[in-house]
Amino acid sequence: MSATLLLGQTLAFTADPFTVPPPEAARHDTRGGVLIEGGRIAATGQAEALRRAHPEVPVTDLGQALLLPGFVDAHAHYPQTGIIASWGKRLIDWLNTYTFPEESRFGDAAYAAEVAARYLDLVTAHGTTTVCSYCTIHPESVDALMAEGQARGMRLAAGKTCMDRNAPDSLCDTAQTAYDASKRLLERWHGQDRLSYVITPRFSPTSTPEQLSALGALWAEHPDCLMQTHLSEQTDEIAWVAELFLGARDYLDTYEAHGLLGARGLYGHAIHLTPRERARLAEVQAALVHCPTSNTFIGSGLFDMAGLAPVLPVGLATDTGGGSSFSMLRTMAAAYEVGQLAGTPLHPAQLLWLATAGSARALHMGDRIGRLEAGMEADLVALDLASTPAIAQRAGRAQDIWEAVFPTIMMGDDRAVAGVWINGARVKG
Repeated sequence: MSATLLLGQTLAFTADPFTVPPPEAARHDTRGGVLIEGGRIAATGQAEALRRAHPEVPVTDLGQALLLPGFVDAHAHYPQTGIIASWGKRLIDWLNTYTFPEESRFGDAAYAAEVAARYLDLVTAHGTTTVCSYCTIHPESVDALMAEGQARGMRLAAGKTCMDRNAPDSLCDTAQTAYDASKRLLERWHGQDRLSYVITPRFSPTSTPEQLSALGALWAEHPDCLMQTHLSEQTDEIAWVAELFLGARDYLDTYEAHGLLGARGLYGHAIHLTPRERARLAEVQAALVHCPTSNTFIGSGLFDMAGLAPVLPVGLATDTGGGSSFSMLRTMAAAYEVGQLAGTPLHPAQLLWLATAGSARALHMGDRIGRLEAGMEADLVALDLASTPAIAQRAGRAQDIWEAVFPTIMMGDDRAVAGVWINGARVKG
């Protein structure tokens, strides 16, 4: 099989920076290398040692660029690509004004394919190599994204969004049709190449108890699948859930009562959690997904990273298009800003962990992606730590790698992405 050796700075996490002192959680080599062979990382280490050990392998020297695992976006809505950065609405109004009209277009297979290709182009340009996305109720929307991801060799997870109330008729199915269509799509796509199917009730307000139970039954039949939904994003949403589910103990209970709470569950936002909800989520080791640009853009609130990340899996996500950027660098910057507002700023190691190994762990893919080590799939990003004059002049004063990378986290964009590799193949740079 063909091989290539990438040289540059390398940063490899050896521990979770939320459970050890952050600077001690990663190994930095100022002149390191990554050997890629057959779509996987075959070896990492000092550059010169790797060159001596593999003299026949072609070398790509990236200079001072920083090699990292490709970014992992743990919660997105690719059908909302066209309405990203739409002005001025809270969650429920935003759905009705922007989201639902746009999602109604995805029964058109050609339109779905066009947006799927555009979306993956955009995120790849920003260094994202894995995405977990909601689709629409239309099977065509799932087929479009899965086919596009498969053609690119991406590790990708997605599922048909299910709703049977409180949404336009054009976007509603039933409990039975949601189960049947989701099962057909699961059987078609789950486990094909690098694709995973995700059972996807949008959130409790748009699903009847019957639909939630049907999807809970499907998850019980396919426990190796992920399940994704939204939880406690805004206070008015929580009040609405209480009105719709009069017997529920809290928001989480609307999922738990219908078989939709488990270790392979992904719960987006999770800002306004009760003590019982926190305890149950930690008990089952469910994953939460922090969506900081969305939470600030729509005015949802501040995620409690300091209280939650040490006790259960937490991923990081753009939440396109409620989130206001396709970039995981911008998302890391927003996570830092949210942490500052909450009184618990995040270290650069924690931000990079969330965007790579942390999100991979949340998606139960941590044994395949998210780390720079031998045996992992070769999804990589190379960051230019001097991509603009403003960034370069600040990074030039850095005393260590964390000071050097932090200006790129806070001010970087797609210009900072010097190279992207998916499944070992270079797709940018």
